[in-house]
Amino acid sequence: MIDLESRRAKLIRDLRDDGINDERVLGAIEKVPREIFVPPEHFERAYDNTALPIARGQTISQPLIVASMTQHLRLFPESRVLEIGTGSGYQAAVLALLCRSVYTIERHDYLLRQANNRFARLEFNNIETRLGDGSLGWPEHAPFDRVIVTAAAAEVPHALMDQLVLGGVMVLPIDRRFWRQELVALERTSDGYRTNYLMDVRFVPLVVGQGEGRT
Repeated sequence: MIDLESRRAKLIRDLRDDGINDERVLGAIEKVPREIFVPPEHFERAYDNTALPIARGQTISQPLIVASMTQHLRLFPESRVLEIGTGSGYQAAVLALLCRSVYTIERHDYLLRQANNRFARLEFNNIETRLGDGSLGWPEHAPFDRVIVTAAAAEVPHALMDQLVLGGVMVLPIDRRFWRQELVALERTSDGYRTNYLMDVRFVPLVVGQGEGRT
């Protein structure tokens, strides 16, 4: 029988060793049952510190990346967060434990329906979802205190920059030359935007255009 509790505890220890020191972030990752967000064939690997494949050619991010991106958002309890790329819903679930509301956009209808089922099962009532083009953001609910993008683009979508409050933070991967991606934190200031490099990463590409229909 698989001892998920021991594996979860080891993951939290490993995240601490890797520099995750925000106890609220660690607590949220400890509380969210990652095993319900991974495909059944990867159930035993739910608490491995690695990315895992999900449907539609997408992935559930490595826990270290989820923790690092969340920590760099510098969330507070009243934060309103926009997430681009719902995927399995795991990142949104972690965010939902740390802020007032999460607005998450996914272009694959199949993934979004699965994620909604998981949110309902976990009784999250502060997550709103939408099928569509994440690069356009969600103007009806803008501005947002924080924005997180879980797919890489060649440049920061201007719509997302415009939907960030003054003093707000966006964390996202950016494609660079020679197949290199950088995770950056972008802060909106009175003078424009300040960008800080965080680490090299590997994400699926951000696809611009209308989301897929029901499949």
